[in-house]
Amino acid sequence: MQRRQGRVNAGLLLLLYQISQVGLQNIPSVTLGVLALNIFLFLNPVRPLSEVCISVHEGFYRKNWQRLLLSPVHHADDWHLYYNMISMLWKGIMLEKKLKSIWFAYIIAVFSVLIGVVYMALEFMLVKILDDPSYEMNCAVGFSGVLFALKVLNNHYNPGRVSSVLGLQISSKYACWVELVAIHLISPGTSFAGHLAGILVGLMYTMGPLKKIMKTCSGI
Repeated sequence: MQRRQGRVNAGLLLLLYQISQVGLQNIPSVTLGVLALNIFLFLNPVRPLSEVCISVHEGFYRKNWQRLLLSPVHHADDWHLYYNMISMLWKGIMLEKKLKSIWFAYIIAVFSVLIGVVYMALEFMLVKILDDPSYEMNCAVGFSGVLFALKVLNNHYNPGRVSSVLGLQISSKYACWVELVAIHLISPGTSFAGHLAGILVGLMYTMGPLKKIMKTCSGI
């Protein structure tokens, strides 16, 4: 798993252009910080992708827990970064204003780690159900799991909207599930389990005990 070298990062340039069109002054602080961190680590990765991606083998068996922190903020190439950060830009603007910056930052931090844990649990289940140890080696990077969780939150706080998925008008309540399947069909190399983990964590927050646990841990 290595980045493609020797070419112009068109996706990165387009991302920077679109951020400039929105205006830094119009982007809430935490959202802007997440964008800056992901762009910085794309240009200056902590380690090669093969050493930051999260998998059952690396995270659970080899106890490389730091990958839970590193995998969400590293991306395979500039277009991977572009699509994730454009999504983060719009979701962040809406949710950070709704939830306020400190709580939104808390959500991003908790979701980033928890989604990696749920991802490993899903891959481990596939190993047992399908009797296929190769799922232990599936190694994922990128912020898309967190974005799927934020999509669930956004739909929860802004109900009744309609989203367009592949030209189809879908109720926002079901849009994340349709998008999950659509992305996997269009790009089979993407991490289905990683995206599903994001949806499940989002539901744990909006419908389950996660929000209450987070409030208790934070002392609120």
